[in-house]
Amino acid sequence: MSGREGIRFAALGDSLTEGLGDPVPGGWRGWAALLAEGIGAAEYLNCARSGALTADVATDQLTAARAFRPHLAAVVAGANDTLRGSFDITAVAAQLDAALGALAADGVTALTACLPDPGWMLGLPWPLARPLGRRMRAVNHVVHALSRRYGAVHLHAAEHPWVADRACWSVDRLHPSELGHRMLAFEFHALLAERGLAAGEPPSTTPDGPPPGRAASAWWMATRGTGWVLDRCTDLLPDLLRLAAAECRHRAAGSPAVLDEAAHRAAVAAVAALAPARSAGAGRAGVPGSACAPGESYGVASVPG
Repeated sequence: MSGREGIRFAALGDSLTEGLGDPVPGGWRGWAALLAEGIGAAEYLNCARSGALTADVATDQLTAARAFRPHLAAVVAGANDTLRGSFDITAVAAQLDAALGALAADGVTALTACLPDPGWMLGLPWPLARPLGRRMRAVNHVVHALSRRYGAVHLHAAEHPWVADRACWSVDRLHPSELGHRMLAFEFHALLAERGLAAGEPPSTTPDGPPPGRAASAWWMATRGTGWVLDRCTDLLPDLLRLAAAECRHRAAGSPAVLDEAAHRAAVAAVAALAPARSAGAGRAGVPGSACAPGESYGVASVPG
């Protein structure tokens, strides 16, 4: 099925996919909504929620998405997991595999992306940034592997040159600005067009408004950013300080590569531990009920023509 004949597009994930950083009257828009219009989707369901972990994606969000019976579904998650003291790459791999596997069994084409290092984005000092970067690389390794496993449309977002452009990021430096969201939508559209799955015009990469300036960045940090950091300090900071101490010890000993290798081995082992993939199309007959009815808190929308 193509174009406006009835493609349904669902988006699962966290605040990145919810649209934070791309404000519109009444809320957020974001790359997924821009892409929905660009591919000529007839209906669009955004299940993504700020703060969501991969466990949330694999449970409530997946249930709602499957009930929507999409043809395309974006699954972009994992960054929030790296910012938790409880980070476990084995659990992340299992949860993403559960989500992508269930969608593949339903015959859904998945969209995935690898994401940039949050420590680098925040400009943290190296003892704090390197452990976060190591975690993000582990998540990206898992996403790469699962994308191949399920034939997903995969965007190497972490490697695109525009990621280094400050204008592509909002005042918090963690979420894309309007321009960043437009770039994500544009790149996904190009990949879908290669597969004949994008009937509409590519999303524009010209923002409607100016990028955030230094004053806006300072205001965000003073009014909201400090609270955001403190909310995570009770969970992340003790663990991050432990990781930073290990980073310093290994750097002094000239052995930081030991930590890199250990993280890589853990990611490889997490993928190897997954159960065999289910065959495509196996789950269509038994799509489970939704945790919330489409059109309520998950926001089904008809894409304007």
